[in-house]
Amino acid sequence: MQRWRGLEDIPQDWGRSVVTIGSYDGVHRGHQLIIEHAVDRARKLGVPAVVVTFDPHPSEVVRPGSHPPLLAPHPRRCELMADLGVDAVLVLPFTTEFSQLSPADFVVKVLVDKLHAKAVVEGPNFRFGHRAAGTVDFLAEQGRVYDFDVEIVDLYLTGEAGGGKPFSSTLTRTLIAAGDVAGAREILGRPHRVEGVVVRGAQRGRDLGFPTANVETLPHTAIPADGVYAGYLYAQGETMPAAISVGTNPQFDGTERTVEAYAIDRVGLDLYGLHVAVEFLAYVRGQAKFDSLEGLLEQMGADVERCREIVAAEA
Repeated sequence: MQRWRGLEDIPQDWGRSVVTIGSYDGVHRGHQLIIEHAVDRARKLGVPAVVVTFDPHPSEVVRPGSHPPLLAPHPRRCELMADLGVDAVLVLPFTTEFSQLSPADFVVKVLVDKLHAKAVVEGPNFRFGHRAAGTVDFLAEQGRVYDFDVEIVDLYLTGEAGGGKPFSSTLTRTLIAAGDVAGAREILGRPHRVEGVVVRGAQRGRDLGFPTANVETLPHTAIPADGVYAGYLYAQGETMPAAISVGTNPQFDGTERTVEAYAIDRVGLDLYGLHVAVEFLAYVRGQAKFDSLEGLLEQMGADVERCREIVAAEA
């Protein structure tokens, strides 16, 4: 899959294509419906399927300080899109100047002049251009002028997550913030993942017999509520069952919120400085402060056993 950063990266000889546009944070199951439709349409037309997305999130430019917690960084989104059959991803730098581009200019500069759109696939509430003035109806009008079709896909799925609310990135963030990683998993179609570099912490876990990878997560990452979770630690091409702790470590009067993953039954791991990923399968318990170190150790042992059981049930 090709990855382009800005319009200037698009090959000059690029031909017709099927395009879909959006933030697509998380590439959740609703997003997947749209992207899969675009890929299917592209295959039938014999042209590439292109996803157009933005960095940073548009809200951070339009309303500084309002950047939402992110469900997946751009490289991870690209991986997920590639798995869906996307041929190219165009990441447009979302600047103040770009935010002032009118819907008509966006169509010409991006869809017509650069991507030579043959069809554009979107959800029913898609908006674009300055002040989000562009609608799917306007896009369809432009398609008739510039010779591209506009196809609308109903992306609204529902399930148990969120009490039956329509699946969305916003709902997913809400569930993650509440520690409901099972609900988030239903919407995403996979466990929620956070990534980052392993850094040195206080090393108390190592001293207690449970050495953890202290993950310095990427900016704006959607991190689950404080507590203990069962999941996986991905490092150096390995997938390791893990007991994951999120929080400030109140037992030792900590103040900095961290994500730490203990690779169950692994000895001698040295992951410092490596980029790793942590996936959350299930919530085990909330953060707590114990009356004694012995009480903490007993609970940690029980947590590891519970996490081992949960991960084993996934196999």
